[in-house]
Amino acid sequence: MRAIGGIWRWRHNPLRRTTDLVEAWVALSALLLVLLVAPVVGAVVGAVAQGALQQAVRDQRESRHQVTATVVRGLGGSPLEADPETTTGRDTRTRVLADWTAPDGAAGHGAVLSGLQDPHRGDRFAIWTDAHGRPVARPLDAATATTHAVLAGIGAAFLAAGLVESSRRVIVWRMVRRRYARWDQAWERAGPDWGRTGAGS
Repeated sequence: MRAIGGIWRWRHNPLRRTTDLVEAWVALSALLLVLLVAPVVGAVVGAVAQGALQQAVRDQRESRHQVTATVVRGLGGSPLEADPETTTGRDTRTRVLADWTAPDGAAGHGAVLSGLQDPHRGDRFAIWTDAHGRPVARPLDAATATTHAVLAGIGAAFLAAGLVESSRRVIVWRMVRRRYARWDQAWERAGPDWGRTGAGS
């Protein structure tokens, strides 16, 4: 609104300099870019991120498999907090040595994280593996992917708005420096005769 007011104020003002009008137009252009272009940039980036992340969700669902593992023995140590992106609440994980059967029928054996609070030999729990039985992280779910896409879109919109505002500030700063330089030159020309009788000042 200040930009519109600036243009209106300087329209017929006899003290108006060209730079004043240019500065007001730069401010109005920056405002329009922030209001119109930044949301479009955010929407485009969010849509692209959503497409890529949802494809990743589909790929992970195809390549990762949930199998049942059996505890051989606990590995001790303090329980670990679960990955906040793959679990809800305050779930904890404990490290155990376990056996499982891979989707291709191969036997798997190794240290994995389980959701068991107090694991004992023979306890069963679910883990995620690839097609060859190697433990992998739980696949990304669609809701989490959408959240990341929305955050990417919002971040891109704010970044675009920040770039526009930074550009406006740089342009105005250069205009002000040029204006001061002109004033300095004018003072240097008028300086020797300033206040002298009959010097026309």
